[in-house]
Amino acid sequence: MRRRQMHMSREAQDALLKALQQLRAELKTPTEFPAHVLEAAEDAKTGLQLPDKDATHLPLFTIDPPTSKDLDQAMYLERRPGGGYRVHYAIADVAAFVKAGSALDAEAHDRIETLYFPDLKVPLYPPSISEGPASLLPDQVVPALLWQHDLDADGNVTDSTVSRAKVCSRAKLSYQGVQQDIEAGTAEESVALLREIGKLREAVEAARGGVAVNLPDQEVTLAGGSFRLGYVAALPVEGWNEQISLMTGMAAARIMLESGTGILRTQKEQADQDVVRRVHDIAQHVGIDWKPGVSYAALVNSLDPADHKHMAFLSEATAMLLKAEYTTFRDHHVPEHTLHAAIAAPYTYCTAPLRRLIDRYTGELCVAACTGQAPPNWVLDALYCLPCDMARGKGKVADRRAVDLAEAAVLKNRVGEVFGGLVINTDAEDNKPKEGTVYLAEPAVMGKITSGATLDLGASVQAKLTRADPFFPTKHKILFNTV
Repeated sequence: MRRRQMHMSREAQDALLKALQQLRAELKTPTEFPAHVLEAAEDAKTGLQLPDKDATHLPLFTIDPPTSKDLDQAMYLERRPGGGYRVHYAIADVAAFVKAGSALDAEAHDRIETLYFPDLKVPLYPPSISEGPASLLPDQVVPALLWQHDLDADGNVTDSTVSRAKVCSRAKLSYQGVQQDIEAGTAEESVALLREIGKLREAVEAARGGVAVNLPDQEVTLAGGSFRLGYVAALPVEGWNEQISLMTGMAAARIMLESGTGILRTQKEQADQDVVRRVHDIAQHVGIDWKPGVSYAALVNSLDPADHKHMAFLSEATAMLLKAEYTTFRDHHVPEHTLHAAIAAPYTYCTAPLRRLIDRYTGELCVAACTGQAPPNWVLDALYCLPCDMARGKGKVADRRAVDLAEAAVLKNRVGEVFGGLVINTDAEDNKPKEGTVYLAEPAVMGKITSGATLDLGASVQAKLTRADPFFPTKHKILFNTV
């Protein structure tokens, strides 16, 4: 994982801590669980009943950041005797602990999702459950929704099913450790197969027209009492691991569509010809050769964000994509549009139930369909409310604004300085844009920039910092002008 990090001064760190507290207050983030919810969590643990199906013989493993304890997914990968692969994928069975109408359920519908701030995590469920008996931590027998995917030799899924089972993970692995072991040739066979299957699935994704954009993320971390702001580029193993999750989400969508009841994550293709033309103009403007007959997905997948021209195009073009939404259906009244355009297939969320509310419901729908049973009433009763519930989630807002605050804190005492930067976004509505976004390599900042002249997408600029205030009352905590 390639990192470029900026250490903050003590003054900047104090300002960031205060600003984060204000952000949580503004977002009305509950940092503690009410006593009755904590009591309900204890009751849920004592009343747990494990499934009859025993899959504890599977040597499952998890791959997560080293400090994570709320582990949603565990896997075991193997070759099939007749050729191809079999993927065993266990998902935490949150419904075994959280009953519809309970205090835990009501609290989860208030919280919607786990929120991650640089200085603390605000979990969806009490840690006594989400970091305990519901988590796929190693060496404990827990309930799970156990997926089995059969793949052919080219990585195409030939069959998928899911059922309740008790499982026992054998190992808690980290992304960096797995990457190192695979590259060194020391990984166990099941772990080593993640690269083989992951690459095949990436090829399948490209063939169906899926879009994989790997722009570096800004990340704010707290370690040893110090905040750090940096860019993080994903390791290859993170992409291979994501392919297993995507494969499961697509399988879940197919199962729900066949059963006639479900919740999809949908995204329409951009049909606005002005937008399509704009994307082609951007490519031409920054010097990317977009040959006739090459699809948008194929072009995006061929680009390298380490190239400044490519990064500018990817940042601008992906910002113009339509947002994904939730689409519900039941009783075989399947909607006209079921695809997620970026994935290029029907898709749903189902692999992170400890951290996202909706996954508990999609998991139940898939288990019911695979066992030939009707969906539970508590799922059907909530079905059409779930899109509105999920719209109240604050995860993306919290992530983005926490980074904004960190940027402002890092630069707080550097107003007036000039930085070298790259223009990665411009005002798409203006033929001669004078506002946009500038990317600084050092420090790891992306901020609003204005200019007296036209801003040229992909151009290198000298950016003078005119504002850096984590407490500034608008979203633009930092502001640059060209010089």
